[in-house]
Amino acid sequence: MDAKVTAIVLAAGAGTRMKSERAKVLHELGGRSMLGHALAAVRELGVEQRVVVVGHQREQVEAATTALDSEALIAVQHERKGTGDAVRAGLDALEAGAARGTVLITYGDVPLLTAETLRAVVDEHRADARAVTILSAEVDDPTGYGRILRGDDGTVTAIREHKDASENERSVREINSGILAVDGTFLDAALGRLTPKNAQGELYLTDIVGFAVADGLPVGAHVLEDVWQTEGVNDRAQLARLARELNDRITRRWMLDGVTIIDPATTWIDSDVTLAPDVTVRPGTQLLGATTVAGGATIGPDTTLRNVEIGEDATIERTHGSDAVIAAGATVGPFAYLRPGTELGAKGKIGTFVETKNAQIADGAKVPHLSYIGDAEIGEGTNIGAGTITANYDGERKHRTVVGRHAKTGSDNVFVAPVEIGDGAFTGAGTIVREDVPPGALAVSAGGQRIMDGWVARRRPGSAAHEAAENAARQEENPQ
Repeated sequence: MDAKVTAIVLAAGAGTRMKSERAKVLHELGGRSMLGHALAAVRELGVEQRVVVVGHQREQVEAATTALDSEALIAVQHERKGTGDAVRAGLDALEAGAARGTVLITYGDVPLLTAETLRAVVDEHRADARAVTILSAEVDDPTGYGRILRGDDGTVTAIREHKDASENERSVREINSGILAVDGTFLDAALGRLTPKNAQGELYLTDIVGFAVADGLPVGAHVLEDVWQTEGVNDRAQLARLARELNDRITRRWMLDGVTIIDPATTWIDSDVTLAPDVTVRPGTQLLGATTVAGGATIGPDTTLRNVEIGEDATIERTHGSDAVIAAGATVGPFAYLRPGTELGAKGKIGTFVETKNAQIADGAKVPHLSYIGDAEIGEGTNIGAGTITANYDGERKHRTVVGRHAKTGSDNVFVAPVEIGDGAFTGAGTIVREDVPPGALAVSAGGQRIMDGWVARRRPGSAAHEAAENAARQEENPQ
């Protein structure tokens, strides 16, 4: 913003209807806590000072605030005396005189509120030189909300809380969202005039509107058509409802930006995910955290990725992954599990029923089937045989396996780390590699094959196997 603005985020409520050991404002939707959404909006607005007012479960909310915004100040509302008391606590956390200018008051449980809306409120507030500007909205059912009361000329005269409103006043459909832009000097003085003479015995912040009108100061309301932005969360049903609406908005935005989402209803995308044009997202996919997907990549179906970086034209199918990097043109899945530290090079492959962890798999390298590759480095162009295991843990410490470039390892191998297989080396099927294999060498560990004729007849007489063997013997003796 081009002038001083202080944002006070109220996050002190008990949230008893959530029925949770976690503070209400820390419940998540779209990959962020509700408090995270509130702080992201005011940070994007560019306010100079941000204050979060905490109270109930304050230790949780304080810790979360510091993690989300290390520059935000924390104020404590020691007793729940209403929103006016909470704002007073917020102002008291500032240095003397620091709140002069515009004070923007918002809430930690209104997760769909955007920086664009806050900017519109502040801009209108300044343009009209108001003492108070209210963010309001017209709703079909205003039950429970404070009503915006207007005079015959349309000017705002008061906000009346639902419990204190008359029947006529309750018929008003324009409601107070609770979000205000207030002149800082006026706010400081008006808070001292609040009294708890109301149905709830609290200090209503909304009473400052009546003070401003009585003092002849300009008051107005910015009417928001997008009512969803004013909705708060009080229970888990409301949380789910707003999470669905937020996700619908996110998927729609990405589709308008050139992303193909086959089934938005079964696709969930977090707020901090980044998708390039021409990405395709198939049904049943969740893209979470700070996942980024480059153009031409195809993700899904039935895939969950958190904090995964995906290169151009990569394909990831029926995969669960986190904290991994997939380079351009690589393929993953189906039924792969990418654990943190996985890095797959360009045109590499992690195939069916493969689990990787802290593994760097170079360009063009392949782990196609039924393998566990952990704490390992697989060189360029190498092929790992089906059923391979890197035995990386000795019961106390993890050890690393290194396989060189253009190596070919057989099926059903176990690499007992620490061990290194050289460039261009081969290993035979069923090999247990306990020692380093030189470049270009072949390693085998299985003994010669033994055949014990007649074993089934001696050990499994009368069995189906015995009968099949006898039939085969007769056919050899009497070929047709």
